[in-house]
Amino acid sequence: MSLTTSSVIPAATPVAEPAYAFVGERLWLDFVNTDAARVRARRDALLSFDALLRWLAAAGTLDGERAQGMRRRAGEQPAGATAALVEARRMRATLRQLAERGARADRVRIETLVELNRLLGRSAGTRRLELRRDGSVERAFVPVGDAFSTLLIPVVESAADALVLGELPRVRRCAAADCARVFFDGTRNGARRWCDMASCGNRAKAARFRARAR
Repeated sequence: MSLTTSSVIPAATPVAEPAYAFVGERLWLDFVNTDAARVRARRDALLSFDALLRWLAAAGTLDGERAQGMRRRAGEQPAGATAALVEARRMRATLRQLAERGARADRVRIETLVELNRLLGRSAGTRRLELRRDGSVERAFVPVGDAFSTLLIPVVESAADALVLGELPRVRRCAAADCARVFFDGTRNGARRWCDMASCGNRAKAARFRARAR
């Protein structure tokens, strides 16, 4: 799909918030799942730069004030916003390979490291601790310089954590044949099979019931 200036500048009318699925248990896996949904009805949550901002906000990595600032910047620098969207899709494709093949393929892990380091090398900013409204503390990244290149830093750091902590063997693809979502299996016995029991899991149970009934 080609990207044009009009695809990155936010529309004048409000855009309905899509139903995001945060089932991956890790930010980078939820990011991979923005192109997943159902294989037969695949939906891309990153169709525009504004859509990327909305997903980052829904994921909790972008507050409203910064999102509005990025929208203004996109209007002033549409080429920069287009490049950021292309970068996000490129990173998503890389991370899907890591999620689906990284535990078995050394080459995939090495190629992912190159991509992660490339993006990290383009970002600049300050890491700090911030107090949230509920009294808890969270880590934050305050960008300086090219703001576009820092949007994916939380996603990149999440993927980096998976590599550093050796989590790839616990990354699964949903067992449903028509689902492309990936997730981290944090169960004690490593037996999680479905991205979401309320959808894919229940459909599988219903299918088994029908099969037994026949």
